[in-house]
Amino acid sequence: MTRARTHWIAAALAGLSLVLAACGGATPATPTQAPAAAPTTAPAPTAAPAPTTVPEPTKAAEPTTAPAPTTAPAAAGEFIFGMVLVGPINDGGWNQAHYDGAKYAESKIPGSKFIYVDKVNPADKPNVTVQQVIDELVSKGAKFVITNSAEFADGTDEGAKAHPDVFFLHASGDKVLTGEAPANVTNLMGRMEYGKMMSGCAAALQSETGKISYLGPLIDPETRRLVNSAYLGAKYCWEKVRGKPADSLKFKVTWIGFWFNIPGVTLDPTKVANDFINEGSDVILSGIDTTEGIVEAAKATKAGKKVFAVPYDFKDACTQGADVCLGVPYFNWGPSYAKIIGDAQKGQFKQSWDWTAPDWSDINNPDTSMVGFIKGSALSADNQTKLDAFIKGLADNSIDLYVGPLKYQDGKDYLAAGEKADDKKIWYTEQLLQGIEGQSAP
Repeated sequence: MTRARTHWIAAALAGLSLVLAACGGATPATPTQAPAAAPTTAPAPTAAPAPTTVPEPTKAAEPTTAPAPTTAPAAAGEFIFGMVLVGPINDGGWNQAHYDGAKYAESKIPGSKFIYVDKVNPADKPNVTVQQVIDELVSKGAKFVITNSAEFADGTDEGAKAHPDVFFLHASGDKVLTGEAPANVTNLMGRMEYGKMMSGCAAALQSETGKISYLGPLIDPETRRLVNSAYLGAKYCWEKVRGKPADSLKFKVTWIGFWFNIPGVTLDPTKVANDFINEGSDVILSGIDTTEGIVEAAKATKAGKKVFAVPYDFKDACTQGADVCLGVPYFNWGPSYAKIIGDAQKGQFKQSWDWTAPDWSDINNPDTSMVGFIKGSALSADNQTKLDAFIKGLADNSIDLYVGPLKYQDGKDYLAAGEKADDKKIWYTEQLLQGIEGQSAP
């Protein structure tokens, strides 16, 4: 899970040296009050604790605080790797998936130690830049640094140039692909498009109204291609599996403006989810980092409506509303992190742009698959069987949803009849597809 910015982010960052961001529990370290003026040093990194239960999201953003400096001195020969996270490590979504992936890597790499700084975003740490955080991690001994949002691209490259002997992994970015990244930076992303196709299919199989809504973050090529993938999965299973008329499927996306709720800046995802429900949607797909979609679907169902949900990013997200959860597409960063960081520890770092598909032999294998999908208990047994057949078709390529004719919202051809999309065509998606209601641009 590139992750791009909205107009408010661009304005906020005109006075900062960093672009901040991101389509997934642990006990945070004791916070200390952040300074009002721009700091000269970044918050000290925190030694990674063991995860705990994911809390239910609330409307209010967490206060602007910095983690307490609790990291112990490095042991002789210890290989320290750090992480800069855009959100909290216990968000039940994108950031928790990265945190868990780093803990997995730590457990697999002998002599390694994981440290991190989370909530690096304009609301929680408005005067802190990515490069400042990188400097702090390096000062604590980090020889490898992961940054987990595409809006961290420029700050990652700046940090890499300032620390040429440190290796960097920028998750979800593409500066290696474009040739702009320093030699000590590599890129990694999972092919979540497949997970979103599965999500859309599950939604279409279970929906009784044919009204499916997508809770979107901000608008960029990544989020557009994920919405398009969910729509294509829904369209296929609505028409080809259920035999329903194409025009009876309604698919809508509303963008909140960021990866999670920032009061006074973004739309409130709780309100957006309830708007979907009040408009008659009976499935909410989530593309944001937190779990408001499934939480509100569960509340509505408890109140007498029938609303299903598909959360995002984190394998245990269904626990927020098991009775309404159709399944969850999730990232499993651990195996890739362990391989890339382990290679760096051995002096075998290699720059690459990796867009990694699921392990089709077992998409939920925790040691091999970058992308998975766990079916939820709200998906009927019959529909689970149908979804399994759909997944099998994706795996053996008998189902290829990125084949034309497909048109963008403005009527321009995305793919001509019979044309198959290559990686760049999908990665740099310019618009939403025809058939989707919602904005294609900020």
